[in-house]
Amino acid sequence: MTRTGIRGFLRENSLTLAFGLAFLLALAGQALAGHAEFNDALADDGLAGIGLGAYLLSSDFAVDVTENWQSEYLQFFLYVFGTVYLIQRGSPESKKTDRAGVETEREQRLGPHARPDSPRWAATGDWRQTVFSRSLGIVMGGLFLLCWLAQSITGTAALGEQRLRQFQAPVSWGEYLVSADFWSRTLQNWQSELLAVASMAVLSVYLRQRGSPESKPFGAPHTATGIEG
Repeated sequence: MTRTGIRGFLRENSLTLAFGLAFLLALAGQALAGHAEFNDALADDGLAGIGLGAYLLSSDFAVDVTENWQSEYLQFFLYVFGTVYLIQRGSPESKKTDRAGVETEREQRLGPHARPDSPRWAATGDWRQTVFSRSLGIVMGGLFLLCWLAQSITGTAALGEQRLRQFQAPVSWGEYLVSADFWSRTLQNWQSELLAVASMAVLSVYLRQRGSPESKPFGAPHTATGIEG
């Protein structure tokens, strides 16, 4: 790839690349801070600390990561499906008030209304069209469930290790699913994600961010709905 091609690739994919890099830096920071905190807890119990590599493979690190991931994917899953039917008047995050629902085949360019540049499955009219037309929500929902399952499994292991250090019997996966630790970790993330979505939907009615597609144009009226900058 030429230098011009590389610059073009970086520019055209800058949103994904910037957030991907920020994610890796934040994950590395979490690993370092979590490792130090974990070793402090071991020291309080009179035990020797572990290396960073061992911590990265531990259930304690895994449960901390997956509990955040599952709440993020839940946020997007609910938002993708919720905005099909739910409206917020004046928000660019909402469809126009007269377009609630799945909309017509013409509006969605499905079946005979598909265009030459439409995705191939848009014109099939069979199960492939049904699946692809809901694929974003399905994938987000699936990732949420997988991360939530991973959180429950690694959380069981992490709590079991903690209880063993205190000379207590570990808990089973089923017992952990109804434990206060599991639901405390889960609900503290859910409530923050739901608050953030609700805040964005309402604040974007009255506030602006010039040049952002998440905001209405600066001069658009507060009542304008479904208009992006």
